[in-house]
Amino acid sequence: MIARVYSYALSGLEGVEVTVEADVSKGLPSYELVGLPDTAVKESKERVRSAVKNSGLNFPAHKITVNLAPAYVKKIGSAFDLPVAVSILTAYGELQAEAEEYVFLGELALNGELRPVTGVLPALISARDKGWKKFVVPYGNAKEAGYIQGVEVYTAKTLREVVDHLSGFAPLPALSTADFSLAQKTQDSHYDLAFVKGQPTAKRALEVAVAGGHNILFVGPPGSGKTMLARSIPSVLPDMNFDEALQITKIHSVAGTLGEEGIVSTRPFRSPHHTATTVSLCGGGNTAVHPGEISLAHGGVLFLDELPEYKRSALESLRQPLEDGVITISRSGGTVTYPASFMLCASMNPCPCGHYGSKKRRCTCTPNDIRKYRAKISGPLLDRIDIQVEVDGVEYDALISETKEESSSEVKARADEARKIQRERYRQSAVKTNAEMGEKETRVYCKLSAECERILKEAFENLRLSARARSRILKVARTIADLALSESIEPEHLYEAISYRTYGATMQEID
Repeated sequence: MIARVYSYALSGLEGVEVTVEADVSKGLPSYELVGLPDTAVKESKERVRSAVKNSGLNFPAHKITVNLAPAYVKKIGSAFDLPVAVSILTAYGELQAEAEEYVFLGELALNGELRPVTGVLPALISARDKGWKKFVVPYGNAKEAGYIQGVEVYTAKTLREVVDHLSGFAPLPALSTADFSLAQKTQDSHYDLAFVKGQPTAKRALEVAVAGGHNILFVGPPGSGKTMLARSIPSVLPDMNFDEALQITKIHSVAGTLGEEGIVSTRPFRSPHHTATTVSLCGGGNTAVHPGEISLAHGGVLFLDELPEYKRSALESLRQPLEDGVITISRSGGTVTYPASFMLCASMNPCPCGHYGSKKRRCTCTPNDIRKYRAKISGPLLDRIDIQVEVDGVEYDALISETKEESSSEVKARADEARKIQRERYRQSAVKTNAEMGEKETRVYCKLSAECERILKEAFENLRLSARARSRILKVARTIADLALSESIEPEHLYEAISYRTYGATMQEID
């Protein structure tokens, strides 16, 4: 007898429907599993056999053939254990029920327990979008699956519970839809701009960066507060809506980094160590192509501390996602594209000793040392960083001052207002922030007066800027104007935006 049930595989964040067919026929006992399975799927044969027997069910002592279709799609992971078991039991007649209206996902333990698997959220969303309404998943994936609306999701702890549910002996209750507003929480306030003494220029640059979603680089000597400024960014970022949370959660679900809440409720802040490899940043793997730090930062911040210490190849891998908002990864396991729209925040010393240009300590580096150090960051990468601000040390009197610094909540209120203006401006397009504007939007929303054109032309020629740098100056100026609640870009907005691009010019002075 032949039985058929359904499951889902993942290609990146997109689900691919998999038909699990089982044929139990007379003949010498054997068990064949075909359909381009990886090692984890092949090993399911022994997990399924033991799980069925230890669940008090009869496993057929016949010729068993299981096919995972379509055959050209590589089946990866242990999520096919449950559908394979259900298909075999149905084909053998041990399960007298129709199971073709369900999508099954789950790994089986040898004792019949169901273990949670990764990628449940994107798989179920893809299946729902293709018309599926009923799902059976492990109990351990309940919180994650509870955020999918418009479907019936049943969670089980054991294979026996699944069989009893399908047979009608002990129906499982459908999950109630979870409320995202209850899962939302404020960003960790351990780092707050109120704790950062002095540095008004750097704080202003940070505010502009968050308000428009711009990339930012802090350059300054050790101990000047670069890292503390960067780690304060989450406390200023705008809150997420449900659709953003789902998109971000899909990535973390595939990567297996979801927390107990089952959904990512705050914007990611990823800070990989400078020893991180190119693969760990971009993603990849020997079989499945998993998302890397670049994709895990989607919708949030990727913080690279001590930027020149990262491998050159790892830094150059940032160029595509910084331009396109996605990253395409090609490995032996396949080619996938993951979302990678993030705000890049980086910090670095101005030279190997860290004191070039400092007003407090003398630099001991030679011009050649400084050139080699800064050459670790390519011009094309630096060109993609909209805001480049130099940070100097803080005076002792400022450190012990009782003067109250502006808190993150105050800065966030202004940034949120600027973001609100941008959402209204781009409501008819896919653009969400000023940093995402293409050439078409820039021409429409960043028109300059004759005076502003003259200012920008002088800066373009004197600072030897690229066409990309000009475009990014316009986007930053647009954000500064939004913060000032101005409909047009005024000269003062443009001057400030240009001031954030002078670091490249100081590099040329070393020569």
